[in-house]
Amino acid sequence: MTRAIEQMFELAKQRFAEVGIDVNAAMAQLDKMPISMHCWQGDDVRGFENPQGSLTGGIQATGNYPGKARNAVELRADLDKAMSLIPGPKRLNLHAIYLESDTPVARSDIEPKHFAHWVEWAKARHLGLDFNPSCFSHPLSESGFTLSSASKEIRQFWIEHCKASRRVSASFGEQLGTPSVMNIWVPDGMKDLTVDRFAPRQRLMDALDEVISEKLSLAHHIDAVESKLFGIGAESYTVGSNEFYLGYAASRQTALTLDAGHFHPTEVISDKISTVMLYVPRLLLHVSRPVRWDSDHVVLLDDETQAIANEIVRQRLFDKVHIGLDFFDASINRIAAWVIGTRNAKKALLRALLEPVEQLKKLEREGDYTSRLALLEEQKCLPWQAVWEAYCLHHDVPADASWLGEVRHYEQQILSKR
Repeated sequence: MTRAIEQMFELAKQRFAEVGIDVNAAMAQLDKMPISMHCWQGDDVRGFENPQGSLTGGIQATGNYPGKARNAVELRADLDKAMSLIPGPKRLNLHAIYLESDTPVARSDIEPKHFAHWVEWAKARHLGLDFNPSCFSHPLSESGFTLSSASKEIRQFWIEHCKASRRVSASFGEQLGTPSVMNIWVPDGMKDLTVDRFAPRQRLMDALDEVISEKLSLAHHIDAVESKLFGIGAESYTVGSNEFYLGYAASRQTALTLDAGHFHPTEVISDKISTVMLYVPRLLLHVSRPVRWDSDHVVLLDDETQAIANEIVRQRLFDKVHIGLDFFDASINRIAAWVIGTRNAKKALLRALLEPVEQLKKLEREGDYTSRLALLEEQKCLPWQAVWEAYCLHHDVPADASWLGEVRHYEQQILSKR
């Protein structure tokens, strides 16, 4: 099989060269584009603060597939297995609820020491870490309001949690030599008709200003803010709307997070990238797959995933866009979900890197839309799969679906005994 892949790769290189594409350069660029895998796929967003507690904040994981991680040691082992089957550079995205401590720790009191084992693990694997405050599934989020709460005490608790999270995030960047992107998302909103929509947004803006008031080095930490259309329990009003966070990120020059499932069903984030990049310094993308709503299904190699990758590559946003994944499916093997989703995201990036972008832009500038359309369609049939398989072999991971056999073996030997 290896010999066949090598032969197909040589033919593919020649075919792409005919349309002006340097395959080796494309693969080298892909090696500079890490995807941040999300830890919460491995345990259904439970975390280790109170893993038996109920999920709140519009978050719901469905299914009860056996073998979910019950502690950080198991979760890191599962991540190791998944990452061993995914080619190229990766990062890990942690939520605050994945801390490790022998005694209970209030979320407002988390410190870098509570994530020391994660840093050691990441350092040994040459991974970067990203971070998120966890403003959900907590007694002080039960009202439906956190940073925008009318209660000064509740609001201040979440402000302190987010400030503590920023310090944890900065410690990641300092220790690992790559900035940690910290995403702030809150579930604040109301189920039914809302009379005063302004006051909560004013409180949220003021709270966020206090959260980011401490100056941190961009070499260690990057702030990002994330909007949402609605959630369970916040169907009628979401405080942190798209307009709110776009205005906030633009005026405060933070990064803006675009989640593929956080907009109306007919909206896509691929079309928003070039617009918001005019106003904000950086983007964080949460690549997911909504099915009718923000249901966070495993990422497919579908049209929107490809469009997101194309937009990043066509506009050469390599240093301004951070790519993270956000899905949690408890109805299938969780490790397989990571592998399927992350490999698909990387496939989309590779296909985008193999597109003759400059030739297409030239045709567009010249007004030759006929040739543009013809070339766009013809390049879809170029042998990108042969390049993908060679890329996998280069990184010593399975080039085809044979990776599933390794996951099944791990399930039989490890997951089934939990």
